Amino acid sequence: MAIRLLFHDLQGGWNLLARELAMLWLNPRHPAVLAAGVHLRPDPLSAMTVAQRIAQLRPLARFGVEQQLPADLQGWSIEDVKVYVASRQAASEPGTVCNMVHVIKALHRFRDALSGGGLSCDPWPGMSPNAVAHQPIVAPLRTPAIPPQTWFSLIRNCWAYIDVFADDILRVSAYADDLRSRAVSDAGGDQRLQAWLADPSTRVPMRRAKGAEGDGSVAHLSVVTRIVGVGPSFFQVSKPHGQVRRDAVARLVTAGRCHPGLLPDLATVTRPDGTRGPWHDNLGPRQVAIERVMLRNACFIFTAALSMMRESELRAITKDALVDYYGSPAVRSVRQKLDPDLPAKHWWITPPVARAIELAGRLSRHDQLTFAAVTDTWSGEGFASIAAIADFIDHVNRWRHISGLEAIPDGKVTPHMFRRTMAMLTREFPGSEIAVGMQLKHVTTRALANRVTGSYMDTDPSWARQLDAAITDRRFERLTELFDADTAGQTVGYGPGAARLREAFAAVRAQAEQLRATGKARRGDIRVEHDLLRRTRINIRFGKLNHCTMNDNDPVGAKCLEDAIAPPGHRGPLLDRCQPGRCTNSIIAGEHLPIWTAERSSLNRLLDTGTLAPNHRRRIEAELSEVEHVLNRATP
Repeated sequence: MAIRLLFHDLQGGWNLLARELAMLWLNPRHPAVLAAGVHLRPDPLSAMTVAQRIAQLRPLARFGVEQQLPADLQGWSIEDVKVYVASRQAASEPGTVCNMVHVIKALHRFRDALSGGGLSCDPWPGMSPNAVAHQPIVAPLRTPAIPPQTWFSLIRNCWAYIDVFADDILRVSAYADDLRSRAVSDAGGDQRLQAWLADPSTRVPMRRAKGAEGDGSVAHLSVVTRIVGVGPSFFQVSKPHGQVRRDAVARLVTAGRCHPGLLPDLATVTRPDGTRGPWHDNLGPRQVAIERVMLRNACFIFTAALSMMRESELRAITKDALVDYYGSPAVRSVRQKLDPDLPAKHWWITPPVARAIELAGRLSRHDQLTFAAVTDTWSGEGFASIAAIADFIDHVNRWRHISGLEAIPDGKVTPHMFRRTMAMLTREFPGSEIAVGMQLKHVTTRALANRVTGSYMDTDPSWARQLDAAITDRRFERLTELFDADTAGQTVGYGPGAARLREAFAAVRAQAEQLRATGKARRGDIRVEHDLLRRTRINIRFGKLNHCTMNDNDPVGAKCLEDAIAPPGHRGPLLDRCQPGRCTNSIIAGEHLPIWTAERSSLNRLLDTGTLAPNHRRRIEAELSEVEHVLNRATP
């Protein structure tokens, strides 16, 4: 990507000043810069940032002319500079003022490296540009989260392209490339055509008739010419025998020996009208080129959404970037060109994301980049990220009556919004709807391992209802599993809390039998119990070490609340004070026993070392006593 720095509207000394500042920011380790006593960070500023800072000189120069100040900045007083900044603060946002202060401070800091000398004093010594501009260090994030309806439909449609459509697109694309590479000659063409027509396996490729959206289709004669190996005019009516050749092909079509597009046997989907058929009804040479682009776009969107990588990092992924990092799939970032000594970074990803990246690399026509042009029409990177997302959404919505994909609601979606949305989900909702409903296991676990600015995790009102509903559904799913296990005579857990839970389950079954006895429910229908279970208020919180059955309205026996001061407005248990072995609300389930058993073994090994300090040994013995109490409670 090329960026030009423009110095127009800057005359005389201001023009020279702008060029010198640009050279300083773009060459911070140049010997001349160091010799002037200016020491900056080793990595240069981006050209875009330099352009933005140079632009701050234009209003500053105009202010000097309006106030009849000296052309030489050394002649300006500190008060002149402060008056200028105060006038801009009234009309500009804090971020713009912050950039302005950066430039003014640089005019003082770089004074020994500037021809004009710069400012003689710092107008705000000891204050950061953020403090001067009244802008917090971490500004409120303005990027909105993608609405849940758009997020889920977009991700599922991308995965459909990657998991279902990709094989067909690659297969047809390879066949189209092979046809284009074949030599053509009209000499002996009729003999080759007759041999092709006589072959029992021959099927005529069909295309959608021009302007037809439904059943209208005709023989794809330009593809047939490539298959037979003849020139493009072979089937022209004006040519000798042209109509005869067309009629011969038409007879095969009439006999039903044809298929839509270049190849048959495309993946079958269920369409919105309930019919089933191939996901594409016209996958010819032009269409497969479009679908290659859409598949690349799907891979890009899917990776952006589920990796939390920035757009610039996505665009820099190379074809050899997929690695195994500490036992998990990861993407290794490319080294920065301007500082090869910087260490490579890794982003942990899930296997589906790794598959998307690998697939994008196979599509890419670029020598190194994974996300780049996928057709010969464009070279290099070949696409704009925002346009790629918009094109994919438009394409899905336009052809979903054939492809069977979900409708994606209209609305703006950018790469930055994917990072914001996934960050919010990892905070609110780790491992629930995405892992269960989408069958993309551990997506949020991997995403949480990648670095992200804290403000990205701020909640979003559009997701509140979705998150609450998903958490409620998951909780009921686990409660149903315990109910079914208890109904089958299996042990659901140990302790007083488990006894109360079994009593609640027994009451549900008794009520269901009463409904069946009165004819209000059918016998053998387990949904009766499940419906009653959903309507019955059973207090339970599922945990890694135990389950808690404390009733918020009547917290009798809750050890965590004994002699505790709860924060104002707090309801529920104090999890950091939980005593699983002693609380009457605790359930030790079978899934918890391996953890407690492993903890007992670990504590015993520590006690057997013989080198512990007395106070450390007493603490470990107390912990071991608690663990033994839990395991004794769980003894059948």
